[in-house]
Amino acid sequence: MAAMYAIYHGPVGLTRIANKVHFFTQLLKTAVERLGFKVVNDTFFDTLTVDVSSVCKNAEVVHAAAALKFVNLRRIDGPHVGVTLDESVSRDDLNVLVDIFAIAASQSPGDLLTSIPQPTSPGYPESLARTSELLPHPVFNTHHSETEMLRYIFHLASKDLSLVHTMIPLGSCTMKLNSTSSMIPLTWPEFSNVHPFVPSDQVKGYKQIIEELEADLCRITGFHACSVQPNSGAAGEYTGLTVIRAYHESRGEGHRDICLIPLSAHGTNPASAVMAGLKVVSVKTHADGNLDLTDLKVKSEKHKDNLAAFMITYPSTFGVFEDGVTEACKIIHDHGGQVYLDGANLNAQVGLTNPAVCGGDVCHLNLHKTFAIPHGGGGPGAGPICVAEHLAPFLPKHPLIETGGSMGIDAVSAGAFGSASILLISWAYIKMLGGNGLSQSTNVALLNANYMAQRLAEHYTIRFKNANGHVAHELLIDLAEFDKTAGLKVMDFAKRLQDYGFHPPTCSWPISTCMLIEPTESETLEEIDRFCDAMIQIRREVDDIISGKQPRDNNLLKNAPHPLSAIVVSDKEWNRPYTREQAVHPMPWLREKKFWPTVSRIDDTYGDLNLICDCPSVEELASS
Repeated sequence: MAAMYAIYHGPVGLTRIANKVHFFTQLLKTAVERLGFKVVNDTFFDTLTVDVSSVCKNAEVVHAAAALKFVNLRRIDGPHVGVTLDESVSRDDLNVLVDIFAIAASQSPGDLLTSIPQPTSPGYPESLARTSELLPHPVFNTHHSETEMLRYIFHLASKDLSLVHTMIPLGSCTMKLNSTSSMIPLTWPEFSNVHPFVPSDQVKGYKQIIEELEADLCRITGFHACSVQPNSGAAGEYTGLTVIRAYHESRGEGHRDICLIPLSAHGTNPASAVMAGLKVVSVKTHADGNLDLTDLKVKSEKHKDNLAAFMITYPSTFGVFEDGVTEACKIIHDHGGQVYLDGANLNAQVGLTNPAVCGGDVCHLNLHKTFAIPHGGGGPGAGPICVAEHLAPFLPKHPLIETGGSMGIDAVSAGAFGSASILLISWAYIKMLGGNGLSQSTNVALLNANYMAQRLAEHYTIRFKNANGHVAHELLIDLAEFDKTAGLKVMDFAKRLQDYGFHPPTCSWPISTCMLIEPTESETLEEIDRFCDAMIQIRREVDDIISGKQPRDNNLLKNAPHPLSAIVVSDKEWNRPYTREQAVHPMPWLREKKFWPTVSRIDDTYGDLNLICDCPSVEELASS
């Protein structure tokens, strides 16, 4: 959104906005000074700190006058008030602000603004004025009408395969439906235009929604208390572990700094543990993907004096409900540790079991996964944590808004309630589905994954299943055999799936030779069958390579994906051992509904290892 804002306004528009904001701030400064107030900051751009002590009793007099005009000003301290303007402030709004200070000063503003002369110099030193060119790239100098902006946005969107085109079966990402009905409230000004530090008596409805969501999340997880402050799953992990550390410290056991993490845990767990100041010790898993309880016992005993936490993902990122999770939690508790049960795969638990039943003490929830907030492209996210009763006193506080526990850790987010506006989506998701609907969603997610596993099992190796031959809500298919028989890597299968109109599953994680596939409950049987049909047809293409019908270095998979630019060439230029029809229409449905990749194969590894920087060189910067 920030990028589109800059593209729409461009350098001329942004400069015009900045000049207007600064001009209005200069007018306001002169007006309040004429009313007898003192502006503390000599230099400014859009913000003024006003000392009211020479005119009225204290800042509360100004705040009371502002409340009469339905305006909130920044509360600094007894004698000071803060005012910040932006481009949304109109001339009428400026008059209201002057009226507020006039009322506080028991004066009449009259036509104060109109009598103020045009400022002759800026409110900041000339040395701080920008002299370099602003946003010279053509993209910031082209799309300045609504028509052109819409066309540009939809042009970019046409290059992105999304849920409006097909399923996105990214394992451990839970790319489910983001319903329109739950998204609409984000556009309502009652929610979208509320400042995060607004007085609590002005947002009673908002707070009720947050409190109801916290209560619902506690019921779903089986825990006692909840904080929605963390802004992401990783932030939730960090918060949960920091709460555990605070708990140990309150008991005089602050030395506990060992965190046990199994190899089947979610990928961000080790990084979060280190961020929280813990030392990571890995725990083995068996060949079938289950946690090695013997190794867990050995390491728990070895580190019993310093054991702080155990992080476990359930079901595991291997796509199974592993046996012994409750026993594992008991082992940790018996050795003085706390259990962090990662909520990354909560979509397989809701309504059927919960982290508390499994034996956990704290978990985070990815609202942008299990509870239907859109995600991808960097956010926004929400990773609230739920905790058992003994950890509730340590939930994060906030310096400006009352929240958290009596011995709460420091705030982990700038906002007391994290990304508050998107919490509405999860609140609506839970309320519209209800308890039965949530349980049914979990059942369907499990059913879809197991149906897919059964269909693909005849063609690919399903890496892990439980004792009953089932997977959880996602499945790992192992492609290692095709490296030996056909010279194919995981990325070759991923690129070929793009020709079939599908977003590839999670690749090479948690095992480098595997794809992790998660269909979610949102997909129909028809869509799941389409994906399975595509994977099965790709398997036939692989057989052609294995049998020698297609060369190992020049085939449908190695050359995938096939954009239009690769297809619309002359017969003489087409030098591949398969037809263009086989390349772009391997299945009948693609004739009717085809998503064309924009570019052909990109060497991902090369890009990671060979960074290309468009920035000026050190020499250029030094000379400037």
